[in-house]
Amino acid sequence: MLIYKIFRPSEWAELKAKKETAGAPVDLADGYVHFSTAEQAPETLAKHFPGKADLMLLAVETDRLGDALKWEPARGGALFPHLYRNLRLADVAWAQPLPLRDGQPQLPPGLT
Repeated sequence: MLIYKIFRPSEWAELKAKKETAGAPVDLADGYVHFSTAEQAPETLAKHFPGKADLMLLAVETDRLGDALKWEPARGGALFPHLYRNLRLADVAWAQPLPLRDGQPQLPPGLT
């Protein structure tokens, strides 16, 4: 199963340069890397990244994360995937930029 992480340009650059990251500021504050499922990604994008340009969508296969991946209640009690270790570049199945349409970042067609 694929789960998704949205990164700002500096966060993506850090992951590529260092080959691992503890994540975005919210991840550092909470002590784990936040992910979304395909169904959760649109709300995550709308809530946390409105009007942001140059975002990257990373897809990670859950099987690669082992016991460090926990499913925990978050928004509205829905279970969200949380990674309790650094995200490694080797964990990333694919990454692609999120284009803007009418000033808003857009997820790829067919993601949800």
